Amino acid sequence: MVEGFFPRLLEHLTTAVVLLDEELRVRWMNPAAEALTGLSFARVVNTRLKCLTGHDGQVGKVLRKAIDDQHPFTQREAALTLASGDEITVDYTATPLSSHELLIELDPIDLLLRIAREEALLARQEMIKVLTRGLAHEIKNPLGGIRGAAQLLERDLPDPELTEFTHIIVEEADRLRDLVDRMLGPNTLPRHEAVNIHEVLGRVERLLRAETDSVRVVHDYDPSLPDVAGDSAQLIQAVLNVARNAVQAMTESNTESPCLTFKTRAGRRFNPGAERHRQMCEISIIDNGPGIPVQLRESLFYPMISGRASGSGLGLSIAQSILHQHQGLIECDSRPGRTEFRLVVPWALSQRRITTTAGDNP
Repeated sequence: MVEGFFPRLLEHLTTAVVLLDEELRVRWMNPAAEALTGLSFARVVNTRLKCLTGHDGQVGKVLRKAIDDQHPFTQREAALTLASGDEITVDYTATPLSSHELLIELDPIDLLLRIAREEALLARQEMIKVLTRGLAHEIKNPLGGIRGAAQLLERDLPDPELTEFTHIIVEEADRLRDLVDRMLGPNTLPRHEAVNIHEVLGRVERLLRAETDSVRVVHDYDPSLPDVAGDSAQLIQAVLNVARNAVQAMTESNTESPCLTFKTRAGRRFNPGAERHRQMCEISIIDNGPGIPVQLRESLFYPMISGRASGSGLGLSIAQSILHQHQGLIECDSRPGRTEFRLVVPWALSQRRITTTAGDNP
């Protein structure tokens, strides 16, 4: 019974375990390791795992040193490229069992890193919302006084030609008021009706084609996706803001063969802050433009931040606000030649969260 207990224990561990020999060839791996690497033990036995010894060779050097020095080694947040081409992030520990046996424990942490990023993003959203509301209050109150004083002055001016200047004051005050309103984002709560996300993307595509026909649009849809609970008009605005930014970036950089891809997928395990959603809809907007400058990536969703000289810096901030009201978020991954914005919307919404959001609405 004891002899059979330990193999069964290893096979039922959720931690991926791989046993290598002195040449870093696979001698054994448990089912969790098979699931992590996407390879069966029968296929890789007596061979080297490319994700551990290939590519830049850094992991292989660490494993070689561990077995040569007979000293365990642990590394955090190591990037591995699987045979499928997918990249994963793991914490791993290499423990020499003898001079010709090395035990590797691999713990994938992509989900934990993603949750940490989402929580940081939501905390930043809340901070921006508080700052923006305070700024709006401080700006709109004196603007109202300036506008009212200009209108009173206009009535008392004896020379009609002087009213041209009071008109300018009123118009500029109105322009600043509208700018502050745009910074605050939508001033009405989303209706949360059943929305076909592909109809939303179709509407956005028609609006983009009315503005330009120089960008090719590609669809990569999952037709089996059900409707999401949301406000169609606001979701159209959010997607349009992101897609329009992509089109403008490709146009201004003279991207060769500019292409915009709309991609939809179903996802699971969504944790925006304290809320937990089992299922969500993922809308990806992908372009082959120049990419987002590194210095802008951390402040990308801040109001008034733009990488284009002609940009207002409000499009992404408004899109983020809309997704936040839908209990979703926006993620961005960018490099030269490929930028992907991923808009995540849960299928079903938390009623408690809707009530909270309604109470915060300006």
